Amino acid sequence: MMDTVLNLGFTDDVEIALANESGNPAYAADTRRRFNEQFEKVVGTPPPADPLEQLRLAVVAVFGSWKSKRAISYRENRGLSHDGGTAVTVQAMVFGNLNDQSGTGVLFSRDPLTGGADAYGEWLAGGQGEDVVSGRADALPLDALGAAMPAVHAELLAATARLEAAGRDVQDIEFTVENGTLWLLQSRAAKRSPEAAVRLAVLMHREGLITKAEALDRVEPDHVRALLTPRLDTAAVRTAEVVATGKPASPGFATGIVVTDADELLERADNGDAVILARPTTDPDDVAAMSAAAAVITELGGSTSHAAVVCREMAVPCVVGCGTGTLASLAGQTVTVDATTGAVYIGELGMVTASAENDPDLALLTSWARDELDTEGSLAELLQKRQR
Repeated sequence: MMDTVLNLGFTDDVEIALANESGNPAYAADTRRRFNEQFEKVVGTPPPADPLEQLRLAVVAVFGSWKSKRAISYRENRGLSHDGGTAVTVQAMVFGNLNDQSGTGVLFSRDPLTGGADAYGEWLAGGQGEDVVSGRADALPLDALGAAMPAVHAELLAATARLEAAGRDVQDIEFTVENGTLWLLQSRAAKRSPEAAVRLAVLMHREGLITKAEALDRVEPDHVRALLTPRLDTAAVRTAEVVATGKPASPGFATGIVVTDADELLERADNGDAVILARPTTDPDDVAAMSAAAAVITELGGSTSHAAVVCREMAVPCVVGCGTGTLASLAGQTVTVDATTGAVYIGELGMVTASAENDPDLALLTSWARDELDTEGSLAELLQKRQR
């Protein structure tokens, strides 16, 4: 939720130096354009010529973003205190936009959508980090990095395994490749869908990485409830009209009225309407509306974009990358979103109920929770008791 300014310190002399050093004036000009646009957006003024003044203004802006509308909404949605404050990190730049041996990406050490054991990520050649996270550009599957630079891909996967072992949890890693050299920018515990939370808790215990108690700690009552929500009736799906398709980014199902304006969505949600937020892409200013939406669908972005990551954390069904100009015409219509397959259907489709007894992982977690608490009850009820 905090603001970021990339390429800080850019001046006329820096542009000349980068152009001379790289032999690529277009790269230097592209980097300056990126800096000017982001600085004006975050700080609110054109960047001054003095790099130290740029730094001061950027620091003030980042501290100020703690009190931004989106950050306040984020904390309130998660029951977090407003008293903590934030820090500012200043770190050296590496440039994914340098040449065709450069780029940026996001990697999860395991699949945050389904809970699959394999690494999952996206790669954007010639880009900087904000390009992937913002969803403004359609990134490629991580295999594209493996095809273009197999040694870098292998190094990245080896580092991912070490980070997951050290953190004892699924990792969300941002990285940049500059002229064939891999740089890891940050690593943190990954946000995951309700299904992935359940699957990964069981899987990581089976692998000996976490205890049964730790596995139960990583599953919330809401995760269980989400997994047991009604599913689309397959018979209804076969005859339904598909009005949009994209990448499944946060699994789940929802029916509602499509709204393209965040403020309108909040008003309609307050009135009790089930509403679907449809946007070209989302940014942190949309978080309040996203948390109130029954589902989110976007025209741009991939499974590591802002919309995908935030919806995954909030267990809001999300489909991304439906295609430029595909969603605006749906405004005001009732649709059903199947964020497990990435399909959007016109109208309201029928649902069928799910059962914990038919899910081996939920059944196993239930038995662990009952043994620990020495009492009966549903998994959601038992997890609720553990939290008290």
